[in-house]
Amino acid sequence: MSTDQIQVQLPDGSRREVAIGTTPFEIATSISPRLAAAVVIARVKPLVNPSSDGDTVTNGPLGSEADETSEGAMYRTGADGERLVDLTAPLNEDVELTLLKEQDEAALKVLRHSAAHVMATAVLELFPETKLGHGPATENGFFYDVYRETPFTEADLAAIEARMAEVVARDEKFVRVDEPRDKGLSEYAAQGDFMKVYFIEKFTQPGDAISLYKNGGFTDFCRGPHIPSTGRVKAFKLTAIAGAYWLGDEKNQQLQRIYGTAFFNTKDLDAHFKRLEEIKARDHRVLGKQLDLFSIQEVAGAGLIFWHPKGGLVRKAMEDWMREECLRRGYDMVFTPHIMRRELWKISGHDGYYAENMYPPMELDDAEYRLKPMNCPGHILIYKSNPRSYRDLPQRYAELGNVYRFERSGTMHGLLRVRGFTQDDAHIFCTPEQVEDEVDACIDFAKAVLDTFGFKEFKIELSTWDPAKPKDYTGSAKHWEKAIQSLKDVLGRKGIPYRTIPGEAAFYGPKIDIKLVDVLGRMWQLSTVQFDFNLPERFELEYKGEDGELHRPIMVHRALFGSVERFFGVLIEHYAGAFPLWLAPLQVGLVPISSEKHMAYAVSVKKTLEDAGLRVELDARNEKMNAKIRDFGLQKVPFILILGDKEAASNAVSVRTRGKGDQGSVTMEEFVARAQKLVLDKTIDL
Repeated sequence: MSTDQIQVQLPDGSRREVAIGTTPFEIATSISPRLAAAVVIARVKPLVNPSSDGDTVTNGPLGSEADETSEGAMYRTGADGERLVDLTAPLNEDVELTLLKEQDEAALKVLRHSAAHVMATAVLELFPETKLGHGPATENGFFYDVYRETPFTEADLAAIEARMAEVVARDEKFVRVDEPRDKGLSEYAAQGDFMKVYFIEKFTQPGDAISLYKNGGFTDFCRGPHIPSTGRVKAFKLTAIAGAYWLGDEKNQQLQRIYGTAFFNTKDLDAHFKRLEEIKARDHRVLGKQLDLFSIQEVAGAGLIFWHPKGGLVRKAMEDWMREECLRRGYDMVFTPHIMRRELWKISGHDGYYAENMYPPMELDDAEYRLKPMNCPGHILIYKSNPRSYRDLPQRYAELGNVYRFERSGTMHGLLRVRGFTQDDAHIFCTPEQVEDEVDACIDFAKAVLDTFGFKEFKIELSTWDPAKPKDYTGSAKHWEKAIQSLKDVLGRKGIPYRTIPGEAAFYGPKIDIKLVDVLGRMWQLSTVQFDFNLPERFELEYKGEDGELHRPIMVHRALFGSVERFFGVLIEHYAGAFPLWLAPLQVGLVPISSEKHMAYAVSVKKTLEDAGLRVELDARNEKMNAKIRDFGLQKVPFILILGDKEAASNAVSVRTRGKGDQGSVTMEEFVARAQKLVLDKTIDL
């Protein structure tokens, strides 16, 4: 192969030899003009073994944040060199090339980043005195931080959106330009763009080149990549303005954050806002108040949950199931104190690695104490209270224990982010030979939780350490790599696909995070399984092996609800408050047609149902039947039983089923058998 040629491998495995500097768009055009018109962005990865003789050839990445002076300097690069690039980016090495169309998830994120530039263009055209911060894409849209002495109004937002439409209509190309860092700094400093100066100084080094993106008369310091032109931003909407301090410091300038979203077509944009309405209707904070499940009391403090009687019934059902399952799966139930000496947290490492998330120490008579943020040190002390043999292992301790973490005021959110919560924590102490089987069993347990509570889809992430930041973790590199490999082996053996997330491990070990997907397609981080070789070392845990020598056990941390509060919040939103029968706080509502004629029969029905283990409420008010039915419906009661002359005469009930309406009359025996089976089987649908 000529030295001025490179090889490009396409997704079908075919390879093309092209001149160095050829762009993805030129390759797309050579394949098909229709393809060139459809593609939005490109994904590239260094090609391994491109030469015919099997030699490995790598020319280094096009550019990464670690190598700011190379071509393509500001493109984000993954661990394997994979990255997104503009269609106009010159290819200077052998690569695997994927041309992405609008349907690709990565293309949508790039579109939204480009939409942020379109918005910034409109802002500066209308309000040239504005200074720009940064404008990233987010999970559901984009935002831009801006500084302007005069706050923006809703009318300004409408004007910005209208000007954005003009920028889109102009179909301006996004053009990347590299220039010396010093030049960029001096230009932005001269313009008073203090935020851009900060970003250049923070993310680049002296002597580097920086990348700028231009469209029309607008220029911004940006890593990229971008879609080909502003004309591809066809469907967008600005959604909100919020205030924020520069760098989160109230002593700094007050910024404004303009939020928006964008899609490739209006159909997807409309579907997005319809989905937001559905999310709003399912908000657990609203439903929690409407259904009288829980509250957060201002006088008691933020992030502290008060479980009301109906919410308490759901919690009891959740916890009863969890405790029964733990016992069935070989766990022992334990309980540990809420407060322990600070010295314990120093030994565990929490006082150092996790201190910012803990409440301050309390000075008591004999020592400093801290509220527990986790249950693991308490379980370790239980393990350490007696000598252990290999015959005793594994030891599995489970606890639904209250823990306390200092969440900042701006981060708390109903049940989903709180300061005091109940963690369904368990810790397994085992031999190195047992650990993979124990992790395997924990994953099976987690899947059972999701199945039982009605979540059909989940995704797995493997969170590993960042060797470049050893101060953030405890333990040796050798132990870390061995622990990570063990978790990979378990996932591989079970055939579970997963995504690796570098740098997201706990300070004491890697972990498998199981993210459930709710009815609206949202992912929630709840269940986790963590491999820990560090805490047994820090606490000098031991067991006597078959060889008569003392050995160090391995520790597995696992939480399946994650926290009872957060899991409950997710359940509320997943079911929109309409819980399955076995979880519903009120399972059956009784409506006598006449409060006088049918009350005696209604009372006997209530007793029969309660004796069968069902949660029942009799509406004995002197109200019309339809009003009573409506009120039970607002409470999302699974079954409403209508009781009149016909039902009393035949020992029957007329059944209204939530979501299905009138189901006709059945005998009491038939209804009781049906309801009991639904509860016993933990059936989701009625």
